[in-house]
Amino acid sequence: MVSNGIKPFNPNLKQLKIVDANYDNAKMNNKDFLKVLLESLRWQDPLQAQDISTFINNTIKLRQMEVLNDFQSTIKLLKTVNQTNILLYASGLINKKVFYEGTQTYVQNGQSKVSFKLNDDADIVHISILDSKGNVVESKTFQHLKKLKEYPFQINNPNLQDGYYTVHIDAKKGSQNVKSTVYSTGVVNSIRKDGSNIYVFIGNQKIDFNKINQIGG
Repeated sequence: MVSNGIKPFNPNLKQLKIVDANYDNAKMNNKDFLKVLLESLRWQDPLQAQDISTFINNTIKLRQMEVLNDFQSTIKLLKTVNQTNILLYASGLINKKVFYEGTQTYVQNGQSKVSFKLNDDADIVHISILDSKGNVVESKTFQHLKKLKEYPFQINNPNLQDGYYTVHIDAKKGSQNVKSTVYSTGVVNSIRKDGSNIYVFIGNQKIDFNKINQIGG
C-alpha cells in the first residue's frame, strides 16, 4: 500500500512507500493509519491540496479506531480479571458442603438435605433415594404438587453409611411424566477452569459453578 496514490509536489522525488503493496488494509493499526495520513499531507501538492474535510474525517476515523481498540482491550481485561476472581473464590469451596443442582446427594451421619421443583403440576410424585448398588434406602410419596415450587425432602436415617446417594424423582400428571429439577447436598473436591467456564467436582460429577445455589447448611 502507498500513501493514497497522491503525487509528490517535487516531481524529482520518489513517492515514499509506507507499507508493503500487499498489505491488508483491514489489519491496519492506529500507528500505520496515522503514518499514512501524515505522509499523504506531507507529499501532496499544496496547489492541489486535499479538502480540509477529508483530513477531519480521517482524524475522526482514527479516533474511533483508538476508542474501539481501547474498549475491546478493557473488556478483555475485565473478563480475564473476573474469571480469575471467580476461580480464586471457587477454590475456597474445596472440602466445603454446598447445595447444588444435581441428583447426587451426600449423606453424613445418616442425614442429607434434598429439594426438587416440577416443570408442571403433578398429581403424584414419588421420590426415592438409592445407594451405589441401586437399592432404595429412603422413599416418600407426595400428591397434588404445584409447578415451579421448591419442595424439601430431609434424609434422616442413622443406618445409612456416609457417602453419595442418587435422588430419583418420578412425577406424573395423569398418565404423562412431569420433568423435575433436583437440588442436592454435596462436598466440593476440586475446582477446574475449562476455557471460559469454571467447574466444581462433587463426588464423581463435573458441575458448572453457576449451578451452586447455597454454601454450607
